[in-house]
Amino acid sequence: MLYRTYGKTGKEVSILGFGGMRFADIENREAGVRAMVAAAEGGVNYFDTAPAYFGTKSEETFGEGLAEIKRRGHDYFVSTKTFKSKPSEIRAEIEAQLKRLRVDSIDFYHIWCVTNLANWQERKADGALEEFLRLKDEGLIKHICVSSHLIGDEIKELLMEGVFEGVLFGYSAYNFRTREAAFDAIRAKGLGAVVMNPLGGGLIPQHPELFAFLKRHPSEGVVAAALRFLWDHREISTTLVGFGNDTEVKEALEAVEGYEPRDEGELAALKSAAASSFEGICTGCGYCDDCPQGIPIPKLMDAYNQQILTQGKNAILDRLAWHWSIKASEAAACVECGQCEEACTQHLPIIERLQEIAAKEKVE
Repeated sequence: MLYRTYGKTGKEVSILGFGGMRFADIENREAGVRAMVAAAEGGVNYFDTAPAYFGTKSEETFGEGLAEIKRRGHDYFVSTKTFKSKPSEIRAEIEAQLKRLRVDSIDFYHIWCVTNLANWQERKADGALEEFLRLKDEGLIKHICVSSHLIGDEIKELLMEGVFEGVLFGYSAYNFRTREAAFDAIRAKGLGAVVMNPLGGGLIPQHPELFAFLKRHPSEGVVAAALRFLWDHREISTTLVGFGNDTEVKEALEAVEGYEPRDEGELAALKSAAASSFEGICTGCGYCDDCPQGIPIPKLMDAYNQQILTQGKNAILDRLAWHWSIKASEAAACVECGQCEEACTQHLPIIERLQEIAAKEKVE
């Protein structure tokens, strides 16, 4: 395993991190613990979860897994988050999290899912930052961090405020251009940087032929190639993979074993090859899945991805019919309220895409 220093904290974290939102069977606690132990025995020491992953069951699984990892003599760092902004609510949440995780303190605690700068200002006005500082003074958290889906100059502005020690944000081989500005602030403020969705929510392994340009040699797997692309960014402290089981853990550990860093020139060339092809793909985070009209937006956006990725004439309709068993006409119920675009972590033109999808059924 390779390790990097997390910002200015002095903590050495594994470049491969364990994400707790994609357990294959969250009810199978033994399998989840087994995956965590396999990661720790392979040198992974950064474990990230959140209170809403599987309705707190991820944190509960982490509690058992971390206890077993400790029993076996391995060190670890634990990371989790809160969406709460009022001090009393934050306090209640972290007290429950400490019990679920079976720890006395949380190493990296995140103000979770900042989707726009106004939202951040509202949370500060509620007293979120002051409460985080109090929790740190009391030793309940070690480092104040933020999880953000902002893009472009907005994420840079958030990080340049200088109140955080680290950031968790989405970054991968297909969407890196929208978040590259973050690295300016990461360097300027000496922040720890953790990447989520390194495989695009599964899009990269699902389309290996389209991402073959990441591979340095024919025998290299596309998952390994996509992870190594991220590790080539020296500013990235660790890369979170949402592991479903111990088999996936072993595959990712093999990617570390064979890793040979690119130089800056090679990385720039690779980015140039990727930039024009994959921007605008929905990662399927599901934050838009609360449409007042009952439109299944994540499924429709998944179908739109197929058009972007394959350029197929009937890609959207085929995906809707054969994968989701729904009709494109469902998109026509959109009243353009904008709620989905407000929730979208990637700032995609969802309304425009819904109109395009609805029109396809009429034409085709």
